[in-house]
Amino acid sequence: MLIARLFLLLAILAEVVGTSAMSLIGQSGAWWGYIVMYVLISVSYYFLSLAAKKIAIGVAYATWEGLGITLITLVSIFLFDANLNTQELFGLALAIVGIVCVTLGESHPPLSPHDEPTDPASTRG
Repeated sequence: MLIARLFLLLAILAEVVGTSAMSLIGQSGAWWGYIVMYVLISVSYYFLSLAAKKIAIGVAYATWEGLGITLITLVSIFLFDANLNTQELFGLALAIVGIVCVTLGESHPPLSPHDEPTDPASTRG
């Protein structure tokens, strides 16, 4: 499950950088920016698909989208001088709360007896 979360984190980071590149492309108009954007968004979907093998797709997608929106908004504020009004900040806060609720509500299959840690003291006769 840890590797799946790492894949999800990589998917989120690739999405944030790729989407942020769109703003830079709009400012510069350089053709290479489009290549960077498309490659990073493709990488994002690739890692999302790997994460979805172990994380429920609804949870993976909600986390990917929600954290991506939050991080892209922060990038917009700090790098591109975007201003958010109260309603937009409230909506972003609701998205974060929703991500936390979905992630905490994710169910995990029970461990098999071979996966449980054993206590050496309990195996002595």
